[in-house]
Amino acid sequence: MKPSYLLAALALAGASMVSHANELGLSVTYDTSAPTLKATAGYPMGSRISSPEAIHDYFKALAEHYPEQVKLSYYGKTWEGRPLYYVTLSSAENMANLATITQGMQALAHPEQTSETEAKQLIEQLPSSIWLSYGVHGNEISSPEAAVLTAWHLLAAQDDQARSWLANTVVHIDPVQNPDGRSRFVSRYYMTAGLEHSADRLSAEHNEPWPSGRSNHYLFDLNRDWIALTQPEVAGQVDALLEHMPLIFVDLHEMYGDQSYYFTPEARPYNPLIAKSQRDALWTIGENNGKWFDAHGFDYFTREIFDAFYPGYGASWPLYHGTLAMTYEMASARGHKFRTKDGTILTYGDGVQRHFVASLATIETASVERQRLLGDFWNYRKQGIADGRASAERFIVIDQAQDAAATRRLAGLLTRHGIKVQQTDAAVEACGTELSAGSYVIDTAQPAHYMIRTLLDDDIAMAEDFLAEQERRRDNNLPDQIYDVTAWSLALMFNLEQQRCKRLPKVALTSVDERLISPGELHHPEAKVAFLAKWGDMNSGRLLTAALREGLQVKQSDLPFTLKNGDRYPAGSLIFTRAENPEALHLKLSELAVQTGATLYGTDSSWVIDGPNFGSGNVQKVHAPRIALAWDEPFSSLNAGHTRFVIEQQFNYPVTALRADKLQRADLSHYQVLILPASYGSLQHVLGDTAQNNLRQWVERGGVLITLGNATQWAVDAKLLASALETEVQDNKVAVHQQPRVEGMLLPTQTHLHNYINGAEADPYWTSGVLTQLQVDQEHWLTAGVPKTVNSLTVGNQIYRPLTINNGRNLMYYPSADELLVSGYLWEENQQQLAHKPYLMWQPHGRGMVISFTQEPTYRAYLDGLNITLLNAIFGGASHASPLR
Repeated sequence: MKPSYLLAALALAGASMVSHANELGLSVTYDTSAPTLKATAGYPMGSRISSPEAIHDYFKALAEHYPEQVKLSYYGKTWEGRPLYYVTLSSAENMANLATITQGMQALAHPEQTSETEAKQLIEQLPSSIWLSYGVHGNEISSPEAAVLTAWHLLAAQDDQARSWLANTVVHIDPVQNPDGRSRFVSRYYMTAGLEHSADRLSAEHNEPWPSGRSNHYLFDLNRDWIALTQPEVAGQVDALLEHMPLIFVDLHEMYGDQSYYFTPEARPYNPLIAKSQRDALWTIGENNGKWFDAHGFDYFTREIFDAFYPGYGASWPLYHGTLAMTYEMASARGHKFRTKDGTILTYGDGVQRHFVASLATIETASVERQRLLGDFWNYRKQGIADGRASAERFIVIDQAQDAAATRRLAGLLTRHGIKVQQTDAAVEACGTELSAGSYVIDTAQPAHYMIRTLLDDDIAMAEDFLAEQERRRDNNLPDQIYDVTAWSLALMFNLEQQRCKRLPKVALTSVDERLISPGELHHPEAKVAFLAKWGDMNSGRLLTAALREGLQVKQSDLPFTLKNGDRYPAGSLIFTRAENPEALHLKLSELAVQTGATLYGTDSSWVIDGPNFGSGNVQKVHAPRIALAWDEPFSSLNAGHTRFVIEQQFNYPVTALRADKLQRADLSHYQVLILPASYGSLQHVLGDTAQNNLRQWVERGGVLITLGNATQWAVDAKLLASALETEVQDNKVAVHQQPRVEGMLLPTQTHLHNYINGAEADPYWTSGVLTQLQVDQEHWLTAGVPKTVNSLTVGNQIYRPLTINNGRNLMYYPSADELLVSGYLWEENQQQLAHKPYLMWQPHGRGMVISFTQEPTYRAYLDGLNITLLNAIFGGASHASPLR
């Protein structure tokens, strides 16, 4: 691009979107009739942080003005009802043939259906394509405005280069991935603005209240949801990406204001399932970006942070379908202007400019490298099929009988990820195991081979030399360079076993759709005495919450029991008696079975030959508890949001959020359960002795207090939990002295030096996130329906002492050091210290109790294997407490 051409566009970013560059004394002309932001929103580009509505209005105007070149497509709505959409723009010819182009990309994406000759023709004929996603974090404000400028420039510029790009490239733009978060930021920001915008980082403009605009309505970091696909902003975008299969995906972000600009290539470690051709192409994109930035004196950096290992980012997920994917990060003004540490005033317009430049530079690469990108995409997908066929673990089988709800959810989720999943029509022996009818089969010899691997492999290894470097850095008291969790296998997080083998016997298979729940059924609806549902999966969990919300009377057995006819029911099983419920009970339960996926069985007799009878003291009536969730500072907005989402959207049960300061003196007798999520700061500092006394009295009167993650430390400090937080185990302790002159000391080893530098009572080293096994004490109602072992994500550095038997029970705990790590990279000393330490503790107090998870069972809402435990804590806890009703 000619420098004068670029400068004209840059001037428009910081001033207004004028229609003719000659007005600026430059040589570039623009379509004078093209819609401008000033015309649609009433203010010039870059002069105000636009709301999601203003940006949406602009793109509607653009589509109306250029109907032959612009298409507006909707892929859903946010939780708050805002539209989610993307804009496709290209030459009029390409847009007229968009359906054919999409079909061509689908053909190229499926080498099992497309011949080499057909692929060669497609590679020669298809245009390139790029997907630009802006504003996934609502308080990263400049990129959505850059989306507006990029689209306007491509359509309004009257020159051969812009026309060439559009003739050669289909450009997809998602202007605002997180409209709810952006709306929250914009409204709050302008509430703090005064006569002049402040550049002071201490000002209210630069310090957002809880929760920040980064997250969506349920306070999810949407850039971590690309594995679980729980949020509509991500799940809908995945559907659109799988439809169009763009060759390049760019996620445009902001970072701390004292930095410059970051673009590809990414930092180490790289996920080993990323192909060399992809890494080479990412380098090409970054190098071209560098040329553009050099031409205009913009600082940038690459390769230092933001790795390409964890696949749950927007800038990572597309890689495993063959698309190039990358993150761009601009130093953020977090408002109109910001004074950096060196005294420079960074403006909102600066961010818009640089994101605009990076967007155009990448579009240029997409256009110039068209055939290379198409060929690499085809080869990646084709190689996936070949690798699957050659693998000794070609077929993955998952028996649905181990957990009907979890296996159905996993199969539907994988299908939504673009993976072909099939289901057996009958029972069969495969991969050395007996599979029940309806079990799931995944043939990894398919184009999505690498997506299957990264989502389902038990472990994805980081490079040995990278890990050695991290250990070296730790030995030298330097921080490690691991950016996010190192383990994420969906099967492990769902607590499911998968078997793998080279071949399958001949068996009839049916393709699986994207449904996450299969309809359940009520057997023997004319039963005279009761209807029973076996406890232990989310189907029965959803049935419980649905029944309680319908006002049905439900009982739950603490112990397993066997009916006279020999049917065995596990601990936690649900009992709906005819005598205690409406006459049309069977009709309501039939309806709920279909909705929840649960299977119920009618019985004509309550006679039990083993275990408790229905009227036993070991069978509890489950009341519909009122649940409160602590909200606001200092609680973690992420953990609070994840927890509320799991309960409201996965359990389908309402939660009331209570601000932290209300816990000090509020009458909590209206609530049976209070959940304290993890915190960012000291809970004791915010809650104080007043809240501590209030909560203690509430628990003793029959309340159930559930603490998650480091909120458990507060329960310990408040003497509601007789545990203790451990410091790091040091084999070679060295006393630390503060006096100016001390006696001589020998440091015989590097370990002694390390311990001295870090202090005699240092915390354990921080763990980025690994999957660990937990052993389960099954002889308690809190673990009813939970298998003997489950998997959990372990993050951070908090390790707790077990409860002694006179204080309570340790119901989930880590096994021995050589057994606890399931997936990921865990520091050796943490592995040793975690052994046999508690994950779930229960301690009664008066009529109530404290239930403490030492980690976050709702982490990113993808630990489905722990949902039954949380259901037990909430609903079982409420039914076993003894409040004065």
